[in-house]
Amino acid sequence: MDTHEIGTKRQKKSKNNKWMKLVALITLILLIITISYGGFVFFKAKDALNQSQINLNRKGGKSELRVERGTFGKEPISILLLGVENYSTDGKDGRADTQIIITLNPKMNEMYMMTIPRDTRVTIENAGKYTGVHKINAAYTYGSITGYGAVKLQVETVEKLLNIPIDKVVAVDFDGFRDIVDAFGGVDIDIKEGFWEHNIYKNEKKIYFESGKSHLNGEESLAFVRMRYRDVNKSYPREERQRQFLQAMINQATSTETIFKVGQITDILGKNVKTDLTATQIYALQKQYSTITSSSINTLNIDGTGLDTKEGWYYIPNKESLEKVSQKLRDSLEIDQVSNFTTNADIVVP
Repeated sequence: MDTHEIGTKRQKKSKNNKWMKLVALITLILLIITISYGGFVFFKAKDALNQSQINLNRKGGKSELRVERGTFGKEPISILLLGVENYSTDGKDGRADTQIIITLNPKMNEMYMMTIPRDTRVTIENAGKYTGVHKINAAYTYGSITGYGAVKLQVETVEKLLNIPIDKVVAVDFDGFRDIVDAFGGVDIDIKEGFWEHNIYKNEKKIYFESGKSHLNGEESLAFVRMRYRDVNKSYPREERQRQFLQAMINQATSTETIFKVGQITDILGKNVKTDLTATQIYALQKQYSTITSSSINTLNIDGTGLDTKEGWYYIPNKESLEKVSQKLRDSLEIDQVSNFTTNADIVVP
């Protein structure tokens, strides 16, 4: 099956794929915004973050793949960012449709970022009667249904995929992106080429973008970073638009006017975000990484192929690619390499 055929089938399988990476961007933006404020917001955000706290019930408060932990914020750290789709289930038993791993290294003052394809075929453990081969985004669902813990099972499944520890996790629901952009009063973008995209909140309507400087609200920003199927995506790709938007949001978040929007922002964080990061830890991250910019972000990808089965469409990762990505992330985290790479990915095509 060639690349074009795989792409066509995938488009037909799910409309949700149109904005999968958008939700990934949501979590990254929210994290960066949160760690960009400083001491004043530490106090303002504490109550909201307390409402957002989750407990992964891990022994010693760390991943089993961590031998020991030093001073938080002074050593490399990995964070799993989850974009949870739960609007179609009234907030219950959603799916982790987007999963981004980021690693932060204080010595290099840089970030590695990698998106895990949501259809990656893996073996999910600790899921009761659902234990077995599934898409990786289903771990969140089965963790919720069985009572094991939605975020906990998703974290553990990702750890086993790449054989790296996940130190912290941030999960955000779908509407958080729109709301936080609107709370900032919108964002200024210099649009390279014009195009249009559907408004997912009013699916019968289109949002049109003209080349040049524009001020976008939450719904418009959503469409701007989401578009992938118009012809202009070839010359003005989504990744470039996402980088533009991310830089604009970082600039907006660090502007002098932002301090007066703290109440609005913390309300959104408390309502839309679940995390095991405490206010103290976020403040520690802010102190350590306040100078990081979008140019310091390095991206990694997992190579693989598509597989159509009677159960659905899967992404089959390449084992060599998985191992290389694992090595890069372990290097960033300053963890020793392993002699025999292991993974829960179902890499054998039947």
